[in-house]
Order: sequence, then structure tokens, then C-alpha cells
Amino acid sequence: MELNLNTKTAHPSKHLPHDGSAFPVASTLFEERLVEERLPFTVKIVRSDAELEKAVHIRHAAYDRHLPELAALLENAEAMDHQPGSIVLLAESQLDGTPVGTMRIQTNRYNQLALEKSVDLPEWLNGTSQAEATRLGVINQRVGRLVKIALFKAYFQYCQLDEIDWMVIAARSPLDRTYVNLLFTDVIPNGEFIPMRHAANVPHRVLAFNIDRAESLWRENHHPLYDFVFKTHHPDINLTGVDYLPLTRQSNSPLFRPMHN
Repeated sequence: MELNLNTKTAHPSKHLPHDGSAFPVASTLFEERLVEERLPFTVKIVRSDAELEKAVHIRHAAYDRHLPELAALLENAEAMDHQPGSIVLLAESQLDGTPVGTMRIQTNRYNQLALEKSVDLPEWLNGTSQAEATRLGVINQRVGRLVKIALFKAYFQYCQLDEIDWMVIAARSPLDRTYVNLLFTDVIPNGEFIPMRHAANVPHRVLAFNIDRAESLWRENHHPLYDFVFKTHHPDINLTGVDYLPLTRQSNSPLFRPMHN
């Protein structure tokens, strides 16, 4: 995973944002000044069928490059995209609004994580709140690397805002090394790869990352993305509340509480 962002920073912000855009929410960071940095794309939560269609388009294109057998199943939105406890992130070009990346986040608030259909999580995760990132896809261009990093930051901050304890992911080889580099911990002993039912039975490695310990862990290890995630305000990453109510949801279904920064 290339970590050289090649981005330019602007002036430090005098105040933390109150407009719904995302920022580090660890209490020790509220009193610090953040550098503001603009991105060539926006990241937001899908709120409409049109936005979901964009996310599905980039998702399918990304999987078709590496896992065409799975991509064939991803030409349309999935039931998981509409379930309570799930959101879809969409990254769009600032230039023309074309989709450049997407990720789905599912919490275990209402249902088991998708990966739990294939593996039993260990006892140390019992009773904790978890969020799994799936269906990550980015444009096959140079900017895709930065899009992937920004989507990870949005995933992390979403977990902070919703008081999630653990980020849990399943990654195929060689993408698992990306999460090892992000200091995720193996959930299955010895990093064993398990076939995943929600990923066409392709073997995946299951890893987890503790939200509360993230800031100190990255700071103490001088992680190259520490400043990007914890010291920089990206107003183009916007995690405001979900207004999108797909028809597949019942009117009495429990919904995520709004995400207001």
C-alpha cells in the first residue's frame, strides 16, 4: 500500500467544523488545531437511489478487474445495502461528479456481520460493537490510492461517531497486507485465510482494529498516516445523517441515529 499522499495542505483551522463534515473526535484532539486539506473528490453517505447506483457502478468495475466471478453478482445493489445498520459511502470527483470510490459499512447493531456467516469470532470480541467494511472499490487511476485512504478515514471516523469498539474486516491476499500495515490484529490465529460466503468463497484473512486505542497506537508507532487521520480536517469527507430510506425498509424498522459532528 503506497502511503505517499502527494497532497497539499492549507492553513490550520482556527475552529473545529460544525457543518457535518468529519473530523477526529478523540477528546485529546478537540483542543488542538487541525490543518485543513482539500481533496479532489468528496466522500459522503449515500442518500438516494441515484447515488447508490453510482456506488454500485464503481463497485462492479473494481471487482471486475480482480474477481470477475464475484463482479458478475454485483451488477445491481445488494440487500445488505438497504439493511438497518448498513451505510454505503460514495466518493465523487470534484471536477465532474463521476464516482471514484465506494465502501459499505455494516455494524452488528441489528444483525451479525457478513463475515460471521463464514467464521466464528473469538470470545474477546463478544459483547463489543463492531463495524465491518465490505465492497471496497476505487477507480483504476492514480487518484484511486488517495481515494482508498480517504475511505478508510471515513470508515474510522464513522466508527468513532457511532461509538463502535472494533473495526473488523476480511481481506484477500495480497490486500490483507494493507491492513497489517494499518496495524490491524489477526482475529484468527496465525492469520489463517477462511473462504468467505459473501465473497464468492475466496479465502480471506480476518483482522480487527480497536477504535479507542487507535490514536495512541499510531502515534507511538509513528504511523505515516497519523497526521492525515488525526491532525488534518478534511471538509470534503462528510458524514452527516442518513436521510435515504430505501423502499425495502419497513416504516417501523430501526434506523441509525443521525450522524452530526
